[in-house]
Amino acid sequence: MKSILPTKVVTLARRVIEENRAAGRKITLAESCTGGLVAAALTEIPGSSLVLERGFVTYSNDSKMDMLGVSSDIIDAFGAVSVACVYAMAMGALERSDADVAVAISGIAGPDGGSEEKPVGTVVFARAIRGEDKPEAEFKIFDKKERGDVRLQATLCALELLLP
Repeated sequence: MKSILPTKVVTLARRVIEENRAAGRKITLAESCTGGLVAAALTEIPGSSLVLERGFVTYSNDSKMDMLGVSSDIIDAFGAVSVACVYAMAMGALERSDADVAVAISGIAGPDGGSEEKPVGTVVFARAIRGEDKPEAEFKIFDKKERGDVRLQATLCALELLLP
């Protein structure tokens, strides 16, 4: 089957679908800087509808607040690219879906938007599992600073977080 996505993305997406299906888990996504790439990777795989419950592309701060219930206080205090924000995104995605696990992604893909504290290539991830008290979070600064490279690396990282 030919895909428009890189082979390593499709291979990992296939593992995510197969392993979550075997575990009986449904997943949801809250994507910002990846703009739906994680959902696109998963839907390249036949049978993905049995695992992918839904995805939220919340690129703007307003959409994070409107669609996922992220508090404006969180965005004002910590910014959209923060552990607090992706935690709230992941929890909001779980609350607004029937999924068992949610992964949220927010970052600075560039070429603009970076700062000394959060340079281009900074991406924050959170994974929340229904029934568990504490989501996991990761803060990464990817070496490659080209927009496409940052988004690709973030997609791969998010897919890894979706593995059971």
